[in-house]
Amino acid sequence: MFKRGTRGAAAITMIMVLTVLLSGCMYPDAQLDKQPAKDAILNVQTVINQYQKDTGLLPIQNSDQTTPLYEKYRIDFAKLQRMNYLSSIPETAYEKGGTYYYLIINEETQPSVKLMNLAIYQKANDVQAALKTYMNGHNGELPSSGEAYPDFMRIDFKKLGIKEPAIRSMFTGQTLSTLADVKGNVYIDYGSDIMQALQKTAGSGLKQDQDLRELLADSSDFVPVKSPVYHLVNGEPQAVLK
Repeated sequence: MFKRGTRGAAAITMIMVLTVLLSGCMYPDAQLDKQPAKDAILNVQTVINQYQKDTGLLPIQNSDQTTPLYEKYRIDFAKLQRMNYLSSIPETAYEKGGTYYYLIINEETQPSVKLMNLAIYQKANDVQAALKTYMNGHNGELPSSGEAYPDFMRIDFKKLGIKEPAIRSMFTGQTLSTLADVKGNVYIDYGSDIMQALQKTAGSGLKQDQDLRELLADSSDFVPVKSPVYHLVNGEPQAVLK
């Protein structure tokens, strides 16, 4: 009887462990839908404004010239807490186990707090790893399924041997695809999102060679993660290689 009871308890324990593990696997996708409360972002913005007023500086972590624009100026929450500007870090911040980097954009003109979705970032990185493996095994050949823009291609996921990730836009909610440049760098294509933004503004006030990603970042709480630069070409957004 003792052995039978032990086996039963062990089976129950194993089921509980498997349940926890499976829940953990689903956590990243579930987090995609968990957006930060507006007041958390506004609170951090207020803190940033006060810090800059007092010190003449911005509380940002170090970065270099190779860091992409919309990943560059991460807020240094540790410094803000250490200097008593912030009592607690937002629950959705990476530093608290959340899936967002809190960033500053327009740092030289009007510093604004924006969020970078790390779950989306990771999906693009997973594609990047698979593409690199493919290129290494095929003499540098790109797994192309056709041109997306000049110097950019659609990715053939059958060649990669993986399923194309489902990436939901933080701006429009529509599904976005990935693309790669001629060097094998992977991006997310925000062309359709930018087109919608252009239609809302009728393209008014745009400067020649303006980076159209600004339309997305300036009109929302988020930055376009892993995005190429876009310019207006013949009335439509076009990714350009920089």
